[in-house]
Amino acid sequence: MKNRFRNIFLFFGIASVIVMLCTFDVSYHEIYLNLQRAGYYLPLIFILWLFIYIINTASWWIIIRSGGPINSLRFSKLFKYTISGFAINYVTPVGLMGGEPYRIMELTPYVGVERATSSVVLYVMMHIFSHFIFWLSAVGIYVFIHPIGWEIGIVLAVITALCLLLISVFIKGYRHGMVVACLNIGGHIPFLKKFAIKFAEKNKQKLQSIDQQISLLHSQKKRTFYTSLLLEYIARIVGCLEIWLILNVLTTNVNFMDCVLVVAFSSLLANILFFLPMQLGGREGGFALAVAGLSLSGAFGVYAALITRVRELFWIVVGLVLVKFGNKKK
Repeated sequence: MKNRFRNIFLFFGIASVIVMLCTFDVSYHEIYLNLQRAGYYLPLIFILWLFIYIINTASWWIIIRSGGPINSLRFSKLFKYTISGFAINYVTPVGLMGGEPYRIMELTPYVGVERATSSVVLYVMMHIFSHFIFWLSAVGIYVFIHPIGWEIGIVLAVITALCLLLISVFIKGYRHGMVVACLNIGGHIPFLKKFAIKFAEKNKQKLQSIDQQISLLHSQKKRTFYTSLLLEYIARIVGCLEIWLILNVLTTNVNFMDCVLVVAFSSLLANILFFLPMQLGGREGGFALAVAGLSLSGAFGVYAALITRVRELFWIVVGLVLVKFGNKKK
């Protein structure tokens, strides 16, 4: 990737971080006191996410390797692109897709633009697909360990129906490709349709080739497909340890399964508010509602959301630094 593009990603990321720091809902003194309260749990959370990003990288790595030679691409280099890509996604409003162009541009010199695009699209689909399975798992856990009234029953039924619908859409996308279909949808959206139609016509063969590579993974390389999906799902389960560590600072009356429910339902609400950078406000509200729903103090959810924000900011800064450093001229 040319340095001017890296500078654009870096500038946008730094500007977004500054805005986030200036719009915290609590005072910096209160943040400092809460970080002191977290103690040694905070660096443990940072390290935990190091391992989560390694799992994410492994999921993407096996997708890329399944497509053929990878030249001089190393796992460590892909790890760097993974962290930086997620960092850019965190600070990108409307769809959280800013990191994907960055990943494609960085990966293109190693495997070509078509394979780079198909692998990134496949990984994003796998990342999102694991969300739906995770939310379905949370519904099953809730039904198994908590009593259900009719109000909660309706909510869980709606979540289940929504997840099953989205899973069926994604399975269809895996079978027939997703890129051309998305551009066809874009061709019916005001202000976007002219660009989508023009782009689809200009790159018709390349887009069809990308879709063929996407469908190939599901139809002929099922072991790779399910291994990648399993790794993404494991990453989500491991991520629940973060909430377990945070809540254990405040109380011992919480188990890991409750933490899975907190993460699942808070992430569901945060993804509904996808148009906000870092889902500002949605994440905090989601944590507060999820924790309150488990008969814990809503203040626990606010505290958990705050520590999570600090962790996100830490890894955003790391990712943005990696955008600029560790790049070799090819």
